Amino acid sequence: MHLLELRAGLHSLFELDNAYGGDDVRSLAARHLRRVRRILNTRSYPDTIGRQLHLLAGEAAEHCGWLAYDANDQDSARGYWGEALTTATVLKDVNLQILVFSSMSLQACHEGRPREGLELARAAQERATRLGSPTLRSIIASREARALSLMGDGHGAGKRLAAAMRLVERSGTGRPAPEWAAFHGHAELDYSQGLLYTELGHHGAAVQFLRAALEHQDRTHGRNRALYRITLANSLVRAGDVDEGAAHAVESLEHLEEVESGRVTRKLRDVTDLLRGHDADCARQAVEELSEYADAKGAA
Repeated sequence: MHLLELRAGLHSLFELDNAYGGDDVRSLAARHLRRVRRILNTRSYPDTIGRQLHLLAGEAAEHCGWLAYDANDQDSARGYWGEALTTATVLKDVNLQILVFSSMSLQACHEGRPREGLELARAAQERATRLGSPTLRSIIASREARALSLMGDGHGAGKRLAAAMRLVERSGTGRPAPEWAAFHGHAELDYSQGLLYTELGHHGAAVQFLRAALEHQDRTHGRNRALYRITLANSLVRAGDVDEGAAHAVESLEHLEEVESGRVTRKLRDVTDLLRGHDADCARQAVEELSEYADAKGAA
């Protein structure tokens, strides 16, 4: 298969992930990676083409890792990201190193290892600073902030988020951001600020930022919209507005009909458990609808 066709195939997987996600896209991505590996190991080609094939395999492995992470299959994600990082190290490709380190930082925080998440984000930031892309540096600064907040350093997290906001204002300058960074902008930073307040226990303050994140998020990013709405539902319930929180939790199901995500479904279960603790008609009705959805997904 021609190198351009292989790269176009990877690009198509990015688009399918944004539009649908789920196991079908994971299967396609794994198949694409196997195809690239097979060509890499069985065909003859010039060294220049060989490097590009190796890099493509690393990028495909990284994306397989992301899909596994989103499906909450963390062991598979680690394996794919280890492969991608090995490729990035051998090829000395800074772009791929940044992507893998920043992805691994997310996973470390997700699994309760925020100090490791911070170290990974800082490793990515050190490399991104050399590249001169404000958007890329903003993404990584927000991931540093996430790790710091989970470590209980609200002040440090706030400083890194402020830096991320300043950097995103400069997104039209410097080196263009890579394709995978297209999701990042003010909506993502509002979401990060909302998460910070949530972790500090300031749920009322979190709500205004999570509302803004949901309002400004591009509708093509269904997974992020589902994630923002579920997080908003959680904060509303914890802030005492059970009616609106229950409504947002149920409305998030519309997004999940479009885009499958095990990671987001896990957060939906957390909100369902939270609503079970409230003796209100709206909460009971929401729990019934959310549980019915979860049961249907489990049986599928």
